[in-house]
Formats: sequence, C-alpha cells, structure tokens
Amino acid sequence: MRNYTVEKLLAGETVINKEPGNSMLPLIKSRQPVEIQPAIWENVEVDDIVYSKVHGSYYTHLVKAKDPNKGVLIGNNKGGINGWTKTVYGKITKIL
Repeated sequence: MRNYTVEKLLAGETVINKEPGNSMLPLIKSRQPVEIQPAIWENVEVDDIVYSKVHGSYYTHLVKAKDPNKGVLIGNNKGGINGWTKTVYGKITKIL
C-alpha cells in the first residue's frame, strides 16, 4: 500500500495531513490538520512532534528521547511508548 505522505516528504514537499485518533490530545485532535515539513531523525529534538515509522506502523507522535545509536524514542501524549526508530520522515511545524 502506498503512503503518499511519505512519498511527498521524501521528495522534499511540505504536507498537510489529518490522522484519526486521540493519542495526541490535547495537542492534536482526531483528524485535525497538521503541516509536516521533511526532516530526518538527526535534526529533531525531544518534545518535537514527528511523522515516523516504528515497527511497521506510521505515527504522528512525540520524540520522547534521542540516542546517537538508537535514533529517537517515539510515544504518544498519553504516556504510551511506540519504540526506537531512525525512520523519521517529517516534523510537524504547524497545528492547523
């Protein structure tokens, strides 16, 4: 299955995306549009909201920690942790 958001980010484009779910409340509501600019894991910081892939799933979640060997630890705004990844496609720059 194609992921058009990933394709556009990898092509250097800024993307407007709307994802369902309440795991990022109160920062982002379900299906609230966000602007995502291309980014890589080395260029994001703890507490940034990123669009990433962890264990085969795509998430718009927070960077909880950063490690030069492991990458970034991704989790939601409710205390949940998804795992470590170096697969970051973009950083949320605006919540619309």
